[in-house]
Amino acid sequence: MSQLSAQVLNSLRPRPPSACSSTTMASLSYGTQTPIASLKVSPGFWGSAEFNSCRLSVLGSDRSRNLALVRDSAERSEGGVAMETVGDNQVEDSPGKLEERDFSGTPYVPIYVMLPLGVINMNCELIEPEVLLNQLKVLKSVGVDGVMVDCWWGIVEAHNPQGYNWSGYKRLFQIVRDLNLKLQVVMSFHECGGNVGDDVHIPLPHWVTEIGQKNPDIYFTDKEGKRNKECLTWGIDKVRVLRGRTAVEVYFDYMRSFRVEFDEFFEGGIISEIEVGLGPCGELRYPSYPENHGWKYPGIGEFQCYDWYLMKNLKEAAEARGHSFWGRAPDNTGSYNSQPHETGFFRDGGDYDSYYGRFFLNWYSRFLVDHGDRVLALANLAFEGTCIAAKVSGIHWWYKTASHPAELTAGFYNPCNHDGYAPIAAMLKKHEAALNFTCVEMRTLDQHEGFPEALADPEGLVWQVLNAAWDANIPVASENALTCHDREGYNKILANAKPQNDPDGRHLSAFTYLRLSPVLLEGHNFMEFERFVKKMHGEAAPKS
Repeated sequence: MSQLSAQVLNSLRPRPPSACSSTTMASLSYGTQTPIASLKVSPGFWGSAEFNSCRLSVLGSDRSRNLALVRDSAERSEGGVAMETVGDNQVEDSPGKLEERDFSGTPYVPIYVMLPLGVINMNCELIEPEVLLNQLKVLKSVGVDGVMVDCWWGIVEAHNPQGYNWSGYKRLFQIVRDLNLKLQVVMSFHECGGNVGDDVHIPLPHWVTEIGQKNPDIYFTDKEGKRNKECLTWGIDKVRVLRGRTAVEVYFDYMRSFRVEFDEFFEGGIISEIEVGLGPCGELRYPSYPENHGWKYPGIGEFQCYDWYLMKNLKEAAEARGHSFWGRAPDNTGSYNSQPHETGFFRDGGDYDSYYGRFFLNWYSRFLVDHGDRVLALANLAFEGTCIAAKVSGIHWWYKTASHPAELTAGFYNPCNHDGYAPIAAMLKKHEAALNFTCVEMRTLDQHEGFPEALADPEGLVWQVLNAAWDANIPVASENALTCHDREGYNKILANAKPQNDPDGRHLSAFTYLRLSPVLLEGHNFMEFERFVKKMHGEAAPKS
């Protein structure tokens, strides 16, 4: 490919950190909302000083002002490319579809399938065991390695502290063992219901919600005082407000009870991994975009630090820094469905990059990492010798802005001049825990076509997070964020699972498919799934 024109290079000159977003981006983001075309340039450019001065820039040309630069070198491409002229130069336009790739002989990546959310009812009974048995036999017939199941805190310890009922799970695990399948088990310390894909409602334990009625500050809270009852605030991790126990003590007692109750499944190697729930949806994040509080995609979300315990900690942190007036949350962040340019905090050159803004975001994200650190330390004690994992959500909208506001409100301090995922990877490495990441099936071009105003980049986000984990030398697993039955989605997962031409041969340690349903088992859908399993296992698959 010929060199980029001087005009294009000039748009990528180094800028001060606060100026990472160009005026071109401003006009692109908030103007006519024209879909953004993904571009590729020669691989050598991505290591240049011009690019590294900021992870995000925008190309400008006489012909087009709405082309966003996507970091996606030719080595990451899975398909053919089309050439488009920009000025006197040719730029590779992203292909509409991924070209078929032969995965035979590639590393074996185990495949797990998530079980339905309501497979165990509120009485801790297994629902329709014969139907489930037949479905698992079908999965087993195409080589699926195992299944993932949520062990809901709100079911097992529903009525009294330390009054655990594991009966339905024991019956389920016996069926899985009899079929010689493996188990990934999620310690689900959150409520089920109210999020995308939730088809059942499983609240927090009744005795916990009784405490919450008298002390609502045990829940995350937004600036309007609305409580999010999906999980407990991390502000009570070390505070004895749960019938004489701290939150992390409650989590530890639950995990220890599980380990004792299912000892035979650990010793027999049936349970291959424990994923530890660390927040809403079991993910390590703040509940910054709750649909039941009115959030709609692609809103930036809101900070969730207004409960008494977190605000007390923020004030103490500000006083320790010597600036007691910083002991408050920012007041110019908009609302759940705002766009970044509408706020003083997240706009280009906004307060997110001021002295106060950097202090607040460091504190907010540090609390997230510290929560994961505390709970995973206890998980390692409870499950010594068993692989543990933590799930991180793929917040890909507004990734192509300077501030990355949706990530900031969720607790990922990842604007264009700060890496928000390396500290999480380092914390996981400390506990030898795996990272489970979502949205590996998404394509950036699809997001541009559906929601051009969101400036989303799932491919760029996945690339950043996977490399942060691999650089920390921890296992990386993944799952799809939304239902996937088509070959195009499967091929995108495969491309992320086994990056082509990776000099170190890195690949995912496992993949978990969301989720088992009658639709998955339908004729054509299941044929595509079987083909996907073969490719993930490194086997030859038919090209038809």
